Amino acid sequence: MNIILWLIAGAVIGWLASRIMGTSGQQGLLLDIVVGVIGAVLAGWFLTPLLGVGTINQNDFSLPALLVSLVGAVILLAVVKLIRRR
Repeated sequence: MNIILWLIAGAVIGWLASRIMGTSGQQGLLLDIVVGVIGAVLAGWFLTPLLGVGTINQNDFSLPALLVSLVGAVILLAVVKLIRRR
């Protein structure tokens, strides 16, 4: 059951991040899930020690954890967008 919640949260976070970054037309549901989950992993590595808030990958489904995961996904899409321009 936990994996299903994790995938749903990853999909929502990835979708929101793609809407924020303007890349929603370029990716589908599967890529939204991947962006959400990988963004949460990156946020767990870099933002969790600074902010002291967990991410969805750490079984924390609170609002601060979802926001930190969203920030990680937005940062991931920003880096990908920057690399694609070159």
